[in-house]
Amino acid sequence: MITYPVSFVSLPIGNRDDITRRALQVLGEVDVIACEDTRHTGLLLSHYEISKPLLSMHEHNENVRAPEIAARALAGETFAVVTDAGMPGVSDPGYRLIQELKAREVPFTVLPGPSAVMTALVGSGLPSDAFFFGGFLPVKSGRRAAMLQKALEASHTGIFYESPFRIVKTVQALAEIDPEAPICVARELTKVFETYHRGKASDLLEEFKAKPPKGEIVLLVGGTNAPRQNG
Repeated sequence: MITYPVSFVSLPIGNRDDITRRALQVLGEVDVIACEDTRHTGLLLSHYEISKPLLSMHEHNENVRAPEIAARALAGETFAVVTDAGMPGVSDPGYRLIQELKAREVPFTVLPGPSAVMTALVGSGLPSDAFFFGGFLPVKSGRRAAMLQKALEASHTGIFYESPFRIVKTVQALAEIDPEAPICVARELTKVFETYHRGKASDLLEEFKAKPPKGEIVLLVGGTNAPRQNG
């Protein structure tokens, strides 16, 4: 039974079998599902034989959708909010809607589930007791290099999303700062071609020059001042 007007639901990041039973229950009970891509979400719902009205909410229209969803929720409708993969609001639409719900005092809840950040962190083999998630790395090389420099000097593991079209240049920037830097490039997590490339920045650079990685990528950088994890 739905107890909140709005539920933010985490969806699989690649393997649809990773969806939780609670997520399926909520998706099957709400009145409307707000989603980033109606076609993409529709395919997932069809697989689980769930049929609900879909309302598109993406980065280009969230400012308009947020007050609409809040008003409709106050009027009695129930909503599930999802993105194409992972948790809404984390490098995906959802944050502006949350601000609108808070402002109008609309109760909402969050259903935990698949996370590319947590999956990559554990699989990287880098220290996981303290970490920083920086979202997508800047497109401009200067800003990107500055952020990578900070990550290398940190006392924790840095986690970033990066485009497969820029990952070789990004690893090259890391190798130029510190060839011995411990890094991991995790790609296509939970999918058929899931791969973890672990090693020194200089070694991975040579590997990627010969065969650049493809697909969705999470970059992890071991901070040089990070203490060795016990346990």
